[in-house]
Amino acid sequence: MLFSLPAMRFSPPRARFAPPRPGSGGYTAAIVAAQVLVQLGAFALPALLPGYIARWSLSSTQAGWLLGIFFAAYVAAVPVLVALTDRVPARRVYLVGAGCTALAHLGFATVADGFWPALALRALAGVGWAGAYMPGLKAIADPLEGAAQSRAVSWHAAGVGISGAASFAVAGLCEALAGPEAAFLVGGLAAALAFAVAAAVVPGALPPRADRDEAALPRRALLDFRPVLRNRRAMAWIAGYTVHTWELAALRTWAVTFLAAAAARQDAGAPDWLPGPTALFTLAGLAGIAVSVAGNETAQRLGRVRVVSLAMGAAAALSLAAGWTVAASAGLAALLVLLWNAAIYLDSSALTAGTVQAAEPGLRGATMGLHSMCGYAGGFLGPLGVGVALDLAGGVQSVSGWGAGFGHLALVTLAGLAVLRRLGGGGEAPGR
Repeated sequence: MLFSLPAMRFSPPRARFAPPRPGSGGYTAAIVAAQVLVQLGAFALPALLPGYIARWSLSSTQAGWLLGIFFAAYVAAVPVLVALTDRVPARRVYLVGAGCTALAHLGFATVADGFWPALALRALAGVGWAGAYMPGLKAIADPLEGAAQSRAVSWHAAGVGISGAASFAVAGLCEALAGPEAAFLVGGLAAALAFAVAAAVVPGALPPRADRDEAALPRRALLDFRPVLRNRRAMAWIAGYTVHTWELAALRTWAVTFLAAAAARQDAGAPDWLPGPTALFTLAGLAGIAVSVAGNETAQRLGRVRVVSLAMGAAAALSLAAGWTVAASAGLAALLVLLWNAAIYLDSSALTAGTVQAAEPGLRGATMGLHSMCGYAGGFLGPLGVGVALDLAGGVQSVSGWGAGFGHLALVTLAGLAVLRRLGGGGEAPGR
């Protein structure tokens, strides 16, 4: 007797990836990880600048352009890319940014052979960072409020800072193992991985927030920053962030060249106990991260204006002294760089958190866009100003050149502090 059984289908269970919920710790960690990856090659050129100056016969001003054009391109792109995140999902903008970053680094590794190709690729990298930095921060900040939002912003800044610091050591290691092109290749592959993380995790729709109610808010032109300019609380922090980035970019992009010049002036070179310039500035950046997080927490308790004033005053004093130590000793030059870097980082998270919390509902994307645009305009002027000062005063081996190149930043910093205090009322931090 034959028995027929009904046909049965057996399907193996399908593993489904469930991205973490926006606002959760896992979601914040994933975005911070993507930001770490996309930033990993950002400072490869500053880390390897002495070699490129010699290889391509660059003047200090040309070197300043290569360092600064990254920030100039960022300024040109960020108003559109970040303001768009008020209207389209941040995911779309972020993927454009990560993709441009990957292409820029891979191009630098394969086709850059002089000033002009390098200038174009550095500009593309700046556009990439405009699409990744603030859109990534906004993807974290949108689902959160209050203290949780401020802490998430602080950890985002810490992740970006750690990766930026590590990029110096990564570039130095890659150059030692396989030549300078390898540093940019690694940066390009890391940015491609960041693209994949964002594609998997960031939501493809605008978050359902009350501040997106079209009926409650008037329709604004995409690049209309007039409502942000009328927000004195936000503009106070934007002014502070502008001079903060001006000074930070100048130091970060020229520090390795400065430390190499200090070592070259010593008959015996740098002492054996002193790490190489790329490793040393990685350590400086990592120490700065701890200072940044601590500065934001302290600002919430003591007031942001008070903490920012202390940080900017100390940074101005150290910038006046640092350049002249190139003639003293490599150890003293390294110490001043470490202290100056820490003073700059002290107010980093506090300034950005102040802008985020001072932004009006429905204008956060535009406010953060103006914050970045003004800040990175300073970032363009800082490296270029140091390069011009070096050429005017005798070049990278000149003591007076480094004294002027770093020392002029004190005036910039103190002017920015005066504007911040004027707009913020000079008392407790606006936006607290």
